[in-house]
Amino acid sequence: MPYFDTASAAPLHPVARQALLAALDEGWADPARLYREGRRARLLLDAAREAAAEAVGCRPDELVFTSSGTTAVHAGIAGALSGRRRVGRHLALSAVEHSSVLHSAAAHEAAGGSFTEVPVERSGAVDPAAYAGALRADTALACLQSANHEVGTEQPVAEVAALCAEAGVPLLVDAAQSLGWGPVAGRWSLLTASAHKWGGPAGVGLLAVRKGVRFAPQGPAGERESGRAPGFENLPAIVAAAASLRAVRDEAAAEAVRLRALVGRIRSVVAGRVGDVEVVGDPERRLPHLVTFSCLYVDGETLLHELDRHGFSVSSGSSCTSSTLEPSHVLKAMGVLSEGNVRVSLPMGTAEADVDRFLDVLPGVVAEVRERLGAPGSAPPSPAPAASLVVDALGRRCPIPVIELAKVIGEVPVGATVTVLADDEAARLDIPAWCEMREQEYVGEEPADRGSAYVVRRLS
Repeated sequence: MPYFDTASAAPLHPVARQALLAALDEGWADPARLYREGRRARLLLDAAREAAAEAVGCRPDELVFTSSGTTAVHAGIAGALSGRRRVGRHLALSAVEHSSVLHSAAAHEAAGGSFTEVPVERSGAVDPAAYAGALRADTALACLQSANHEVGTEQPVAEVAALCAEAGVPLLVDAAQSLGWGPVAGRWSLLTASAHKWGGPAGVGLLAVRKGVRFAPQGPAGERESGRAPGFENLPAIVAAAASLRAVRDEAAAEAVRLRALVGRIRSVVAGRVGDVEVVGDPERRLPHLVTFSCLYVDGETLLHELDRHGFSVSSGSSCTSSTLEPSHVLKAMGVLSEGNVRVSLPMGTAEADVDRFLDVLPGVVAEVRERLGAPGSAPPSPAPAASLVVDALGRRCPIPVIELAKVIGEVPVGATVTVLADDEAARLDIPAWCEMREQEYVGEEPADRGSAYVVRRLS
């Protein structure tokens, strides 16, 4: 069964497995102790730190191991904000950061601080000039991911880091998705990452803090990991994480070329074989293994279940799941379609035949889901004169409001409007996105007794 969700968690690398088993025998003792077993454990920990620091591009004494990438983000943001509290309490971040960064920002605001979200372009990338505009005299910290977790767009980290350095603001980079492919360029100040993203074991994160960055660890003080990650080190997992990071880096250059070609094929074939689809993210400045596309008139959760039934493990940033009524914050910030969203992220070693089979299966699966939902065909209906219409989609989840709009748009004359009444938050994003894809005019949103009224004018 092809596993195409390495952006969530990569399969354990064979080198990680070997290192983990060896370290279970050799690295069980307390590395802080001076007896033989403790010294042996300390040697393993030091070697792992040196290997990880070399991959990150920092000094070994600038890097600590945490219990997860999320913990690294929370500790990094809290420590940097506290260390620079005399400067101010303002935080700058992009609108498409990982949820761990957004949660830290919300906690900071709840504690009396403030933050500014820098908008992104439709590709998912920030404009460095716009990011610089968000920096203020009281900005204590800036955050920018190296590459987006949902759509794979690479951010202009080096340019933003230079602008932050000019303004005297440290930049924290979430490098979880990109570190396995190479070091992060630029004059960043703090960096975080997570081992399970590159094929290491879960439960190991990295936090690098450059010398000279004011940093005050929060919470009860600990004696280990420079006081920045309290608790006994999970030494076997740390050793496996560092060994696998070195191993994947050795393979990265060749695999990046091969996987970029496979992802390029997915991008072009999906756009050609599946009607009413939008491939999102930057087509060039992107991670080599990740592609995301959104299909009109498709329930994302159903689509994922059907692909799983055909043997393909993929993920989605769609709002159309049983767990939430909110669209993906990344797709929302980009202004792209959120319904029917599929993220494919290929692990190293993915077979070309598996990608070909996925591309053979996908069009039929999408067509089947659309038919089940009663979606209209790809061809626009023939014009027919009629008065402007109101579509009541209250109480109905995405993509139903968009499907109902598509069904009736041909029943009004060119220049007339269709008003969609909907209380699903996703409609606020998906109806304008549908208008752009179908070349109709989105007039705007109006208040309604329940939900909102979305007004669309027929142009053709």
